Amino acid sequence: MAGNPDDPIPTRYSLLSRLKDREDSESWKDFFDTYWRLIYSVAIKAGLSEAEAQDAVQETIISVSKDIEKFKKEKALGSFKGWLRNLTRWRIADQLRKRESGIAAQTDPRGTDWKAVENIADSSNNGLDAVWEDEWRANLIEAALDRVRRKVKEEHFQIFDLVAIKDWPVTKAAKVLGVTTAQVYVVKHRLLNMVKKEMSRLENQR
Repeated sequence: MAGNPDDPIPTRYSLLSRLKDREDSESWKDFFDTYWRLIYSVAIKAGLSEAEAQDAVQETIISVSKDIEKFKKEKALGSFKGWLRNLTRWRIADQLRKRESGIAAQTDPRGTDWKAVENIADSSNNGLDAVWEDEWRANLIEAALDRVRRKVKEEHFQIFDLVAIKDWPVTKAAKVLGVTTAQVYVVKHRLLNMVKKEMSRLENQR
C-alpha cells in the first residue's frame, strides 16, 4: 500500500493486526519500542512531570490495547497517526486532572481551573498538534536509526554516530577511532543509505 503523507511513521497494519492477540509479547514490544518515545516526548512538552509522562505512556498503550479492534473496524476514526494522537492527548488530560484533583483536595476545590485542564484535549488552544507533528517526525528518524543500529557492527554505528549525527570531521573521527578516513567515508555512506531505506520502509509500510 502506498504511503500516506499525513501518516509518515509506520502505521504498519500488519503489526496492528497482530496486536489483537494480547499474548503476542513480541508484537507488543515492537509497538512499544516504536512509539513510547513519541508519547513520552509529547507528554513532557505538554507540561507533565517525568513520572506523569511515564504514566501517560503506560495508559496510552493500555488504551491502544483495549481499542485496537475498534480502530481497525471504524474507518471514521481516521489515520492511525490521528487516532494515537487523540489517545495520547486524552491520557495527558487525565494526568493533569489527577494533578489538579490532588491540589484541590488540599485547598479550595472552587479554585481548580477545570476549563484549563480540559483545554489540553483541544489542540487549537495549546498547540499540541504542532508538537505532535515535530515529535512524530523525530520519532520516525529515531526508529530508523534504532533498526540500523541493530543490523550493523557496533564499531560501524559508532563511526556513523560521530560523523553523521554528531557532525565530527572525518579526520577527527578516524584518528579517535583508529581507522582510516576511507573507512569512515565508506561506513558513513553505507549506513546513511540504510537509514534512508529504513525511513522509506517505515513511511510506506501499512
